Amino acid sequence: MLRIIVVAIGLLLISTPAFSADVIVAIDISQQEMVVSIDGAREYRWDVSTGKRGYRTPTGTYKPIRMYRRYYSKKFDNAPMPYSIFFRGGYAIHGTNHVRSLGSPASHGCVRLDPANAATLYNLVRQFGAANTTIRIKA
Repeated sequence: MLRIIVVAIGLLLISTPAFSADVIVAIDISQQEMVVSIDGAREYRWDVSTGKRGYRTPTGTYKPIRMYRRYYSKKFDNAPMPYSIFFRGGYAIHGTNHVRSLGSPASHGCVRLDPANAATLYNLVRQFGAANTTIRIKA
């Protein structure tokens, strides 16, 4: 019985992040910016590109549903989407090669970031866990 308890505790420790914190990813479409807060403290502010005319970025509150370090668009010419964090269907936060467009609407609905910033966000979500991450998108 003691052995079962020890094994159960070990499995719990492996699946639980060493340090837990709430990560809030706040995206403001009108400002084309993202603010990332950890436990209420603003840690990062980055320019983004959201949906251009004819392509809407969904608004609302979401949790990450799947993540890929390397991903390629199945809809748009196999375009690279590094450090993808999907939050609703085919919509994701991800890095882009089109960094000159950051700060203005330019995507097909995803939220684009500078690849280095996308890597930072991806690693934060991995570190603190998708369950502790909230993505809020407002118009």
